[in-house]
Amino acid sequence: MDNSLFLSLQLGDHQAMEAIYRIYWEDVFDVALKKMNDEALAKDITQEIFISLWENRTAINLTGSLSAYLYGAVKYKVINYFRSGSIKEYHQTALKVLMDEQYIAAADDKLILKELHLEVDAAIALLPEKMQLVFSMSRKQEKSIKEIASELDVSVQTVKNQISAALKLLKKSLSYILLIAALIGLT
Repeated sequence: MDNSLFLSLQLGDHQAMEAIYRIYWEDVFDVALKKMNDEALAKDITQEIFISLWENRTAINLTGSLSAYLYGAVKYKVINYFRSGSIKEYHQTALKVLMDEQYIAAADDKLILKELHLEVDAAIALLPEKMQLVFSMSRKQEKSIKEIASELDVSVQTVKNQISAALKLLKKSLSYILLIAALIGLT
């Protein structure tokens, strides 16, 4: 049934779009909500999926069911959200707060911060050598992805992959630092 609705949608049938929206909105929203754990973001993602479905209806080559396509769209929207600048900015800000000593007033807090710096440096040192270099050029030397790719004679995508992998590994190994920072009042 849903594939026949999709065929009507591809022909520009607004009623087919309304029917698809009525049938699938709640399920798509529920999946997005489970993945995001934020109602407003889940609503935004759900709306974006249906808007994209309408705008790209003629280009979409539906090989499976429409419901499978929509659930896949949720997955990719969620992944893209986490890749977006806003979430990266949040983590960079949290790390900056941890590393910025001007926010530390008490001597005990300075000592803890120094140890956190050592933990971060130790975690970076555990990264593979090439990943360390790319991460250092990006974060410590503040070079652009294109500059890094040019200097290392690798593709831009390789640099992006290295930075992304480094951030994932650091996030895993340093997740407890945000908890410590919250406990001592750094955030």
